Order: sequence, then C-alpha cells, then structure tokens
Amino acid sequence: GPAIVPIVSSAILFDLGLITHEVRPGSEEGLAACEAASTGPLDEGSVGAGTGATVAKARGINAAVKCGIGSASLRLPGGAVVAAVVAVNAYGGVYDYKTGRLMAGPRRADQGGFEDPMAILLEVNGSDEAPPMTNTTIGLVATDAVLSKEEVNHLAGLSHDGLALTIRPCHTMRDGDTMFALATGRGPQTSDLTALGAATVEVTARAVLRAAEAATGLGGVPSISELAHG
Repeated sequence: GPAIVPIVSSAILFDLGLITHEVRPGSEEGLAACEAASTGPLDEGSVGAGTGATVAKARGINAAVKCGIGSASLRLPGGAVVAAVVAVNAYGGVYDYKTGRLMAGPRRADQGGFEDPMAILLEVNGSDEAPPMTNTTIGLVATDAVLSKEEVNHLAGLSHDGLALTIRPCHTMRDGDTMFALATGRGPQTSDLTALGAATVEVTARAVLRAAEAATGLGGVPSISELAHG
C-alpha cells in the first residue's frame, strides 16, 4: 500500500479487585517505565504487571495464591535467542510441567496444602466461587531471529502451549489469555522454525513457573514461597 500502518498491540490484567481499585498506573508511570527500560535482568514476582496477579481461584479469591510476572530465555544451537515474559493472573492452578506437581492450587482452609483445581471442576458437586472474566494471563515471546510476520504469528500461537503445560485449567471462559510475539531480526539470518517453536513453548512454560516462584504475598493472598515456609 501507499503507507505503513503501525500495529500497536496491548493487553491488561484484571487485577483491580486486589486491595483497592483506587490505585492504578497512569500515563506518568507509563513514561517512567519507558525511561527505565534497559537490557538488564528483568524484575520478577509481584512487580509491574505482576503486582496484583493471583492464581488458583476455583474456590474464590479467599483461597487463591499470589503469583506475578516471570521471564525465561534460551539460546538455540544455531545462535538464535528466544525469550518470554509472562504475567500470570490465571483462574487455574500452576503445575510444574516437568514433574506434574501442583505448585499452586486453591488453598485448603483446614489442613493446609492445595486442592486440585481440575478435580474441583470435574466433581459432580464441585463448587466454583470465582466470578467470570476476572482472570487473564498475558505475555510476550521475543526472538532475535529473522522472521516474517506470518512466522512471528505462528510463534505467538505456539506460546499458548507453554501456558497450557503449566496452567490448569487453561484458556477457560473466565480467562482472557493473550500472548504477543516479536522478532528483532538482529540475529541469525536463517533459523529452524520448528526449533524456534519448541523453544517458544519451553521459555513460556519456564516463565510461568518463575512468576509463581518469585512472587511475594500481597493483600492477604500468600505466595507459594511463603506457604512453604509457613
């Protein structure tokens, strides 16, 4: 066409119900975030987009577990780097995708530990106290590989496999899960798209686990690290 139309993508977390909706970031905070941007390590846990993030809400917010924002990256043998950052505010629980262990589920009020969020939904008399559409996991996958727009879109779709590996149930009618992808084109000129796809799934899954591991409690909702030492 005669002109280039920029694509400006955005997504938000529905987390204003934690503590108070009166405090929220505005344009000044957005500008400060841009000015503070760097190539250094990313802060993880209950910061930034992960501040109000919680998971495991099949029994409502009173049984939820604090989560946050996490990141991960890896370098493929051909030299391409693939990285992900994910803010996890999911309805479902968080599972270790390598062992199947439930890391964060609805908290048991009486005996400690977690309930299985999948079992809650599949029980005949299972209860669901979470209001609809108050959950969202959002994230970004980035690579320095040289890719076309269609190939980048393919990676964005594959990143949802990383969410499904670590969040159960995932992509529910109570979630608004959204993943973005980008390629800087500053790395290898040729890359195996299958390997990039596998790496995309892997770093997304790792980032979800980091979001849970690095979180600290907020607003009366404890994190897994605090529950482990409680």
